[in-house]
Amino acid sequence: MTRPTMNRRNWLKASIPLLTAATTEFNTQNKPYIRFIVASDGHYGQANTPFETYHRDFVKWINLEKFQRGLDFVILNGDLIHDDPTLLYDFRNSLKPLQVPYFVVRGNHDRVALDVWKSTWGYDTNYSFTRGDFAFILVDTSNEQGKYVCPDLNWVRSALDQYKSSKGIYLFMHITPKTWTTHGIDCPEIRELFSNTPNLKGIFHGHDHDQDAVKTEGGKPYFFDGHFGGSWGTTYRGYRVVEINEDGSWVTYQYNASAEPRLNTFEGK
Repeated sequence: MTRPTMNRRNWLKASIPLLTAATTEFNTQNKPYIRFIVASDGHYGQANTPFETYHRDFVKWINLEKFQRGLDFVILNGDLIHDDPTLLYDFRNSLKPLQVPYFVVRGNHDRVALDVWKSTWGYDTNYSFTRGDFAFILVDTSNEQGKYVCPDLNWVRSALDQYKSSKGIYLFMHITPKTWTTHGIDCPEIRELFSNTPNLKGIFHGHDHDQDAVKTEGGKPYFFDGHFGGSWGTTYRGYRVVEINEDGSWVTYQYNASAEPRLNTFEGK
């Protein structure tokens, strides 16, 4: 069977039904064991922003990733909505066309009560899951009032211990636990815990819309992914790609979804 040739610009004009029919067409040669995307700060409902357009674009970008390169899941790393809890229903509806599973992390603008969060998503604001021999931990760094808070140290310690035998752990928390950015918060105990967890591969953040690279602390990389919505930040809207090989080696890079270049590539073992 001959693969259809289609550039990214033309594909973004294509319909969702066409995408549905074509999702098995990507090249499986050299496909990573696990491939996923981390994106954050869509700020659905923020005034004076074209938030509906931002989310339609995001869905198209993610579905295109699945079609062209293969994709296992997406992690939306906080600030799904902008302050108003009633927006959560519309936000979830905006993602219905996504053709890959997704997981969500609570950010400081996701001012939703714990019971509402769980009834909406089916899991708590602190949550973990596995794919093969790898573990993924989602950590809450805020509360219903939008206050910045350090992660629940005991819960995170227990989660890391649960997966101490896995090939690798990837951890996601909206707010960075160090004041090396304008909007960071100082959480020295959690950083020490991270440093002392041998198989913790990387920590991923949203929140700081103007950050899209990597910082290091205690031998661990802390990644940022810019933003795909909201009213400020990097000059482009995009997301971070993570590709994990079966032997545990991995690579991550930031992706400018509108212009296509890879940014800030990092390779790990």
